[in-house]
Amino acid sequence: MRILITGATGQLGTELQKLLEKKDVTVDAYGSKQLDITDKKAVQKYFAENHPDIVYHCAAYTAVDKAEKEAKKLDEMINVEGTQNVAEACKEYDATMYYISTDYVFSGDRIAGEYLPTDPTGPVNEYGRTKLLGEKIVEKTLDKYYIIRTSWVYAKSGSNFVYTMLRLAENHSEISVVSDQVGRPTWARTLAKFMIYLTDNNCPYGIYQCSDDGEASWYDFACEILKNKNVKVISIDTKDYPTPAQRPLRTVMKLSKDTGFDFPNWKKSLAEFMKEIK
Repeated sequence: MRILITGATGQLGTELQKLLEKKDVTVDAYGSKQLDITDKKAVQKYFAENHPDIVYHCAAYTAVDKAEKEAKKLDEMINVEGTQNVAEACKEYDATMYYISTDYVFSGDRIAGEYLPTDPTGPVNEYGRTKLLGEKIVEKTLDKYYIIRTSWVYAKSGSNFVYTMLRLAENHSEISVVSDQVGRPTWARTLAKFMIYLTDNNCPYGIYQCSDDGEASWYDFACEILKNKNVKVISIDTKDYPTPAQRPLRTVMKLSKDTGFDFPNWKKSLAEFMKEIK
């Protein structure tokens, strides 16, 4: 079996590579310098020469605030046009495509409960809009696909909320964090394990939702990250921390537990992660 990982230098791509090292598969792990997904000819050339069986499409534009102001709309080039190039190649060469989406495809305007994969979408920012367009392209183009919505991802590589909190704690006695945005933190390793699990267990194609179990606000998440640090975490509302991109307030997604996958609690995952980065 031959596997292509796009966005291989990112948080999820790096975790996937670690897990796939233990399997009897050939892995082509490419960052944007090795395979520019916005270059249709380059994508077609790779597929024609290598014929991958599975494509873990981890490449994405994820700078939520920057996407609102980006003059050339790089998020659309990568999340929409790039995804279309990969999806069309997957169809031509009969490869199964994994598309990583986001909780930001939802409006976040519900007061309680969990979003089902079948619930109406309604992104409130540019990033969510382009990721939803990517979903629709995959659904329209392919029969063999897994769309996996996730949220609040962190990993050992790359930039993320955990590292931001730890860095701020080094030279601040107090840190203000919003408490009215609620979702599910996700260790990239959980997501990578879930993706491989879907293949290993021949799960039906379609839309899935994967994060660590249990809900939290960004304030809750920060408190858990910094519980052993000498820093005070202050709860504030979203209105007191304006950003270029609007954030949905509640995007707790119902996890795809019907697959049989064991979703760990987010605090347990975070504790394991914190041990690894010490």
